[in-house]
Amino acid sequence: MKAFVLAAGAGTRLRPLTSDIPKPMVPIVGKPALQHTLENLKKYGFKDVCVNLYHCPGVIVDYFKDNDTGLNIKYSLEEKLLGTAGAIKKQENFFDETFVVMSGDGLTDINLKKALEFHKKKKSIATIVLKEIDARFEYGITLTDKNGKIKSFVEKPRWKDIFADTVNTGIYIFEPEIFKYIPKDKFFDFSMDLFPLFLKNKKNIYGYVMKEYWTDIGNILEYKKGVFDALDGNVNVNISSSADKKLFGKNVKINSPCFIGKNVRIGNNVVIHPYSVITENCEIGDNAVIEKTIIWSGSKIGKNVRLSNTIVGYDSTIPGGIVLFDSIIMGRENFNGK
Repeated sequence: MKAFVLAAGAGTRLRPLTSDIPKPMVPIVGKPALQHTLENLKKYGFKDVCVNLYHCPGVIVDYFKDNDTGLNIKYSLEEKLLGTAGAIKKQENFFDETFVVMSGDGLTDINLKKALEFHKKKKSIATIVLKEIDARFEYGITLTDKNGKIKSFVEKPRWKDIFADTVNTGIYIFEPEIFKYIPKDKFFDFSMDLFPLFLKNKKNIYGYVMKEYWTDIGNILEYKKGVFDALDGNVNVNISSSADKKLFGKNVKINSPCFIGKNVRIGNNVVIHPYSVITENCEIGDNAVIEKTIIWSGSKIGKNVRLSNTIVGYDSTIPGGIVLFDSIIMGRENFNGK
């Protein structure tokens, strides 16, 4: 079985987190979101995956050179963005049977076996995976009949346009027949171009309402939600702490749920409150207090620092005595307090 993972987005809503990494490489409890997606595909028997690239492509390629997923990964580099459907068209020869498309910036434990069974039962040219959600104005919404057949949809609607309680998750199941409807070397989008074309031509497209977990990590709030839900076990992803307590100082207090990665050094009298993540190769100084904070790998937190509801980016340095609330410290540069 084959799949296509959309990983070319620039991640503008997640900046500055995505200034120098692709959005799908934002870490979720020790692993990039993209790795969680690939692991779920492997779980359901997928072997060959194509991943499209655009923003900072080398970050993805280099990471998966060193982190084997057990999948055959092919990359499709886009020098200019072709849209979701245009990206697939570029790799038309890769697909010769029913295939799945997933968004690289989603966090989900969807049961793909059930979704594929629905698709085949309906004999659909395209199945859009839907999720019931309250904050639906940020996502594409759909209207289906009692059999799941899609009648209409609106991509990222205004409140006055809302008429359904299900949203488009960015997960699709397609038949190769779709390529007849997608122009070559032209920007073409699933929701804005392809699906309206299917409806106009009276092609059967269906919506499958998934019951498992899904969230879009495309903005800061949703990113934090995905991380905290993973800590709570609300999403079934493969995470396990590899902390070495020999690297911990005296009187360290760790309150669950939290995550501490490998080679993390923690000083004396440190308190780590629930919903904190400290990724690999970090250092936490004496008397630091970490609360509901996500620290990416390679960062150094000084003595007597207090962090609350903060994201600390790769290889950041926070000097001793600093107090930060509701902040984002990024860059691979030292924090200078300005």
